[in-house]
Amino acid sequence: MVKKEEVTKGVGKSPSTSDEVSSKRKVVKKPVLDLSKENVGFKAGDVYQALASEQKPLSVAQIAKVAGISKEEALLGLGWLYKEGKIRNEGSNIVLA
Repeated sequence: MVKKEEVTKGVGKSPSTSDEVSSKRKVVKKPVLDLSKENVGFKAGDVYQALASEQKPLSVAQIAKVAGISKEEALLGLGWLYKEGKIRNEGSNIVLA
């Protein structure tokens, strides 16, 4: 008969001792949002182009997806366009004015 050995690998345990638990944590860096006038103006252009190309009311998430930007950047651009009177809302969606 062949004797089988059980090999267990401890998740999060150090290879030298199986009783010690590693206390390493993953650090997730949040992207930094550039609030310069130039960047916000560019995001407004991205939002405007997304709305113009779709020619229908879009949600913030849809605008971000079409424009290829984050939701936060889409909101910055929407604020810029709203101040200029270039957009309006239809229910919970945004459309060009």
